[in-house]
Amino acid sequence: MDTAAILPASTTATAPQHMQALARANRVRLARAELKRSIARGEVDVAGVIEESPWETESMTLAELLTSQRRWGRTRARKFLQGMGLNENKRLGTLTSRQRSLLASALLSKVPPRDSLFV
Repeated sequence: MDTAAILPASTTATAPQHMQALARANRVRLARAELKRSIARGEVDVAGVIEESPWETESMTLAELLTSQRRWGRTRARKFLQGMGLNENKRLGTLTSRQRSLLASALLSKVPPRDSLFV
């Protein structure tokens, strides 16, 4: 068993740096897994996650977040993001506020903004 998983939070401050990093990575991984399950169940909206930007999503890619939705695969996510000029490997933490609001509004309408201008 990994010692970072069994160390209490108060002991983690005195643990070596690599153990602290492992403990943090574990917390992020578990939090992301729970978030993705909530999204798949329909309890959490992806647009809301993008707007709020919780701590566990800072280093998460756009494709990883989008594909956690039901019926969203890699191809659908890639096409959706290409219509907005975003790379699927872009991390949520690096989005500007304008990109964040544009992406959230496009997800709410389920139509990329560029496509809706030419209809």
